[in-house]
Amino acid sequence: MESGPAIFAGLVFALFGGALLLWTAVRVRHREPVAQGVNQVASATLAGVVAVTSLFLGTWCFLHV
Repeated sequence: MESGPAIFAGLVFALFGGALLLWTAVRVRHREPVAQGVNQVASATLAGVVAVTSLFLGTWCFLHV
């Protein structure tokens, strides 16, 4: 019964992390700001770290099903 919430959480983390990583990569490639009014390198780095962390958490959830 506990596998249902773990699958849902893993799916949410994986989708969010993948979408954020893709969006950040597209914004950086087009040299557009990732966050308005913030240093471009800092915002891209922070968004990348959050995306990779989210992907890691999604993987962790799927491994504990």
